[in-house]
Amino acid sequence: MTRAVLSLGSNLGDRLAHLRAAVAALGDAVLVVSGVYETPPWGDAEQPAYLNAAVLVADPAATPRDWLERARAAERAAGRVRDPERRFGPRTLDVDVIAVWDAAGEPVLSDDPELTLPHPRAHLRAFVLRPWIDIEPHGRLPGHGWLTDLLNAEPLAGDALELSPRPDLALESTP
Repeated sequence: MTRAVLSLGSNLGDRLAHLRAAVAALGDAVLVVSGVYETPPWGDAEQPAYLNAAVLVADPAATPRDWLERARAAERAAGRVRDPERRFGPRTLDVDVIAVWDAAGEPVLSDDPELTLPHPRAHLRAFVLRPWIDIEPHGRLPGHGWLTDLLNAEPLAGDALELSPRPDLALESTP
């Protein structure tokens, strides 16, 4: 069995519907879903605000590559178009594989350029860490430490203040 944390984000179209569709596409693999946060754009400020969330998933047969394929399938279903000229540009749906653990609970490490694990910039992104804390309050990012320590470290403490919890928006992990 592998377990993974996936980060969801959307800032084009019906943002909430895109996040909900991603959760639905993951189906029975979903264990728990975070709250929804509205966040300023990261990396390219000239775009709309994002809705972000995190999902904890598990599947006895899934490999790390399977999680990547499921993430990409959800993005395609949402009409995601990758713009090679604008790496951090707007998108209907972004699903990132943040971390994966094997059946023994050990973190999976990968330096594959297509699937680097853990995600190489997760420790720098409040919009990944804060929702992840919702679903794993005592979680650790492999190779980096406790999520709460990372979120409160400089320079992320300022970014964390820009996250707006959206309790009026919910993602359902079960029908």
